[in-house]
Amino acid sequence: MLGLLQTVLITVVTLGILVAVHEFGHFWVARRCGIKVLRFSIGFGKPLLKWVDRHGTEFAVAGIPLGGYVKMLDEREGPVAEHELDQAFSQASPPKRIAIAAAGPLANFVLAIFVYWLVFLNGVNGVAPIIDQIEPGSLAEQAGLQVGQEILAVDGESTPTWEALQLQLLERIGEHGTLSFSVKPSAGGQVETAQVSLDRWMHDVDEPNPLKELGVTLFVPKAEARVDEVMADGAAAAAGMQAGDLVLSVDGQAVDGWADWVEVVRSNPGRELNMLIQRGDITLPMMFTPARRVGDDGKAYGYAGVSAVMPEWPESMRRTMEYGPIGAISAAADKTWKMSVFTVESIKKMLTGLLSPKNLSGPITIAKVASSSAQYGLYAWLSFLALLSVSLAVLNLLPVPILDGGHIVYALIEWGSGKPVTEKVQAMANQVGLLLVVCLMVFALYNDVLRL
Repeated sequence: MLGLLQTVLITVVTLGILVAVHEFGHFWVARRCGIKVLRFSIGFGKPLLKWVDRHGTEFAVAGIPLGGYVKMLDEREGPVAEHELDQAFSQASPPKRIAIAAAGPLANFVLAIFVYWLVFLNGVNGVAPIIDQIEPGSLAEQAGLQVGQEILAVDGESTPTWEALQLQLLERIGEHGTLSFSVKPSAGGQVETAQVSLDRWMHDVDEPNPLKELGVTLFVPKAEARVDEVMADGAAAAAGMQAGDLVLSVDGQAVDGWADWVEVVRSNPGRELNMLIQRGDITLPMMFTPARRVGDDGKAYGYAGVSAVMPEWPESMRRTMEYGPIGAISAAADKTWKMSVFTVESIKKMLTGLLSPKNLSGPITIAKVASSSAQYGLYAWLSFLALLSVSLAVLNLLPVPILDGGHIVYALIEWGSGKPVTEKVQAMANQVGLLLVVCLMVFALYNDVLRL
């Protein structure tokens, strides 16, 4: 229950920040264009909190935190007094309407740059992508990639960390052509080039894992079967296990690391196991019976109730990128641009069938990722917040009626032709746009439910 409340709280805060910044962009520019703002609402539905400023604008926080809106004076939505006509959005010039509509997405881009700036100012830590295994017959083997090589770049773009490598590979989903790697032995040596031929790569994969599709497993330091923490009410505690214990064998079979021991535990629910552990300088026998739990697949699995001592990454594999205040601005702007391009390309690939639409995520996935990123720390959550801000900006700029991009298109048509789009045409287009957006939201929610 506590975990659910934490997830809901983090999601509300995350979406609240994004919506507040977006709507403030519209509000701020509208005010400066001389347009009267009637209401500024964060959330939909009945207001939980509201107040009115000296300009007569009502500010509200509503109970459904899935969006927000800025309601401006507009003849199309109600009668406007003669003396207020010059403050109506419908009477504003096309350039002003374009500025107001574009201000929301622009505010989200600015937020993304600011948040990425905070992240880069703190420094970016990661580990080098070094190949640990190559699957026989895979694309990686065909390209000549070898165990021990560090992947320095993909298609000429530097990949100093796992995250950078994954992003570069994801950009090639659904594409044809050549995927180029720059690699070198981890011990040093001459940089070499390896190439892979792509043919609509992963276009039909629901949850793309580029490294797996290539047949590459990156190096991860092996965790020994040493206990870090023991849950007080778990099976391990009942057996007498303590923090620092090292599992040497189970039923006479040597244990080769933490993953090996976990597999033994999971495979033996409710069965008594004869373990040999090392505690300090002493070797002790121990009888241990894994607790029985039923998984989502209906099968029973063993459970110990312990956590592992995490292994240290070799210093040679650690990558730290530090930035000063000015350098962090440049890096943040570059990151925002790259994520914007990636979002646009992903939308294009979905529309053209080069990327499975099942990759589309909705509010449930956003909530899960927001919560998990927060558990990894402030800067992980900030990175996710920036990514969502970029996505919100790009989606709102799409030329779809009822979205900001649709309003910009209406204004551009009027600006170019000298005649506004008729209210009848706008009403019909807005209904179509609303239907598209609702269908998109329902499909995204459907994908979320399937992932559960």
